[in-house]
Amino acid sequence: MTEIIVRPACSEDLEHLNELMFCLHNEHHVQCPDYFKSAEDIEADKSIAQYLDHPECLVFVATIDSDIVGFVSGHFCELVSPVSQPLMMGSIDELYVKPARRHQSIAGDLMDRVESVFKQYGIKEIFVEVWDFNVGARTFYQNSGFTQHIHWLRKSIK
Repeated sequence: MTEIIVRPACSEDLEHLNELMFCLHNEHHVQCPDYFKSAEDIEADKSIAQYLDHPECLVFVATIDSDIVGFVSGHFCELVSPVSQPLMMGSIDELYVKPARRHQSIAGDLMDRVESVFKQYGIKEIFVEVWDFNVGARTFYQNSGFTQHIHWLRKSIK
């Protein structure tokens, strides 16, 4: 069995991380081009570099034989709202595994790692947004214990 290593990302990983981020955004664009810009259109604005040095952001990579096969990024903060109680929360911003490496527990290993660090920081709740078309991601998060907490509905007016 191949060993999966999950470790904090570093600046040397940036080129590979940006390639994976490009793939993630391309998959979204292909699935839903009416709502998502092309990966080329957002490439310069959506670099993972902004996460690497930010003290409230986390980035972990999964490697197999020194090859980066997936990553997770997230951040934590106090959620303050005029209508709800303050809450220390973590957010999963991106989670991506190369298509050829899916269904090998890599996403689960990445989630376990980021969740463990969130716990160390005193985070009580983790949030993630998943588009309705992304059935694989929705299933993964539900199987990881996430439950729906808000309904965000959309209606096109033509």
